[in-house]
Amino acid sequence: MTDPVIVKHGSSPVVLGFPHTGTYVPPEIEKHLNDNGRLLADTDWHVDRLYDGLLADATMVKANFHRYVIDANRDPAGGSLYPGQNTTGLVPETDFDGVAIWKDGEGPGEADIAARIEGFHRPYHAALAAELERVRKEHGIAILYDCHSIRSHIPFLFEGKLPDFNIGTNLGVTCAPEFEAAVEGVVSLADGYTHVVNGRFKGGWTTRHYGKPETGVHAIQMELAQSTHLTTEAPPFAYDEEKAAKLRRHLQDVLERIERLSFSARM
Repeated sequence: MTDPVIVKHGSSPVVLGFPHTGTYVPPEIEKHLNDNGRLLADTDWHVDRLYDGLLADATMVKANFHRYVIDANRDPAGGSLYPGQNTTGLVPETDFDGVAIWKDGEGPGEADIAARIEGFHRPYHAALAAELERVRKEHGIAILYDCHSIRSHIPFLFEGKLPDFNIGTNLGVTCAPEFEAAVEGVVSLADGYTHVVNGRFKGGWTTRHYGKPETGVHAIQMELAQSTHLTTEAPPFAYDEEKAAKLRRHLQDVLERIERLSFSARM
């Protein structure tokens, strides 16, 4: 049995969350996926590699399981993040293109979903909550930076091409305005890249659940278009070293900026 979550403890006020980089699907679940589901196409491909080493003292909390097992960035009560818009749920029925991922009649039932909440979703968030509280107690402040990526063209979810950097703070609710401004300030100067704040992606359940600035916990989601660091946004979803090296410089600037700001904010 693969552990549902990996935690790397750091001394920085910054905590990096990786809810969607995992690719583990237990055999008893995998057998119910159809051929399309087994592609695991909606993985946040190589995002953990992309951020590796950018902020040496950051804490990392990473889900090992795939979002088709259960989505660690969805409300365990089943509420929609974007009412009225196409999206995927706690345990997705389709991929991001709206195509079924389970064999006919073999999608998970209520008991299956409840078991997955207990076995995967809950342990991930227990670890994340514990690290945020540890960091907040140590520094008087904690910054959750939730790391994501998605294909740049997905007509089922949004029109046209997604900007390269998608900053989500649930319309400014999940962090103090200076943190949102700091992140936007860095990416707005990134030559050759596009960005948006609270566009199609305003921050998932993780960002919205933990981001409570009045308690000293600030949360920001960064959704990257996969065209920024993949050779192609199709199988085998290969990591592009040249693209990634260029992007990593800007991501490092983002993390260092919010870390410096967090140190000054606690004074």
